[in-house]
Amino acid sequence: MGNIKVEIYQTSKDTDYRLKKVEEIIMEEKTNSTSKIVLDPTKEYQKMIGFGGAFTEAGGYVLSQISEEKQQEIIEKYFDSKNGLNYTFCRTHMNSCDFSLGNYAYTETLDDVELKDFSIERDHEYLLPFIKKALKKSDNDLKIFASPWSPPAWMKTNGRMNKGGSLKAEYEEVWAKYYARYIKEYKKEGVDIWGLSIQNEPMAETPWDNCIYTSERERDFVKVLGPVLKEEGLEDIKIIVWDHNKDIMKERVDTILGDDEAAKWVWGVGFHWYGEDDTKSIVDDEVLDYTHEKYGKNLVFTEGCNPLFDEESFVGEWWTGEKYGRHIMADLNHWTVAWTDWNMILDEKGGPNHVNNYCDAPIIVDTKKGEIHYNSPYYYMGHFSKFILPGAVRIGLESNIKNLQQTSFKNENGDIVLVIMNEGKNKESFEVEIYDKTLKYEIPAHSIITMKMELQNFDF
Repeated sequence: MGNIKVEIYQTSKDTDYRLKKVEEIIMEEKTNSTSKIVLDPTKEYQKMIGFGGAFTEAGGYVLSQISEEKQQEIIEKYFDSKNGLNYTFCRTHMNSCDFSLGNYAYTETLDDVELKDFSIERDHEYLLPFIKKALKKSDNDLKIFASPWSPPAWMKTNGRMNKGGSLKAEYEEVWAKYYARYIKEYKKEGVDIWGLSIQNEPMAETPWDNCIYTSERERDFVKVLGPVLKEEGLEDIKIIVWDHNKDIMKERVDTILGDDEAAKWVWGVGFHWYGEDDTKSIVDDEVLDYTHEKYGKNLVFTEGCNPLFDEESFVGEWWTGEKYGRHIMADLNHWTVAWTDWNMILDEKGGPNHVNNYCDAPIIVDTKKGEIHYNSPYYYMGHFSKFILPGAVRIGLESNIKNLQQTSFKNENGDIVLVIMNEGKNKESFEVEIYDKTLKYEIPAHSIITMKMELQNFDF
């Protein structure tokens, strides 16, 4: 066999290492070791679509508050494959969400069942410019899926977009056509919508935009939406169900995917990390295995962030990034094919948010000082998105190292990517073994490393 060249990139607490290339090593001949990670590229699992974050009106507004030069810096830092995180899979909202400047819908005309007054003009101010800047910078196939937080108020049982209420039964087909109209209007703007989720957090009655769907109601609406999209020539649009918390998704999955008529329209199941204890990612991921094994549908992490609640800011915190790393690792190791962060950009307050539901983001912009803060989640995201490329396949990994979290993929060009995270207070030594080669390494405390392995002159 040939050589394996390994490039090692590191992000570590209390250092200036941020996605920094720290070493380039040629692996040695295999030796005996008691503490090791063994990679097996012959075992293949799910194929990745990509990583990314969400385009929101709030993010677009924040972007507009800084100079054009700094706007371009942020866009490059997310979407450029060489100088940024290489984001390739992103979310946006259809109608308003809490991270909008206020409630809005594309037609607010009472009983506008023919959608005569439908207009996306509101999105032209902040949201579409944000998306178009990203599309222009991206040198990959950037896929965008959309999620509604609420139908227009006149379609709902409570007559408002916020604080609960459900879709009125008589408007189901109109609402389905609304999705189709939205996709077509965005297409005219040069923005292709790749997929849709039925509803953001369909079981959450919140102070902001929402709409409640029972499992049976979402199942039945899928049977309306799927045929409408097909009739509108949009049968290639991917439909994602649930789009809510992982820890309570099993009943929803069984109700929808257990119905053959509904299941045939469903491309995948989306989930979030929120819950009573969202640190239990390993335990919660049992439902991901269950969904994959029983129904064979794609699994997508569609939203996660750190709410601020009574905190003023998480700028400079390290645990926030480690939380991202922990969840990404667990989700990828349990069949997830795409992973999408929530807001990419927010202001110094964690907004704007029209109901003061402030949250953290990987990039915080102090609009008063014109300063850009790159927080630890930004770098932790990059250890995955920058190296595990669209089309990469997860490969076999066996490890006896309990203190480290690990996942490994093979890119389409044959490169192997191994990501290792150490949340502990102590450094950890280990050995990586692949084919007949080995590499001894030590990861510092509170660090994440990505090993990019290039197989040179291999003859299989």
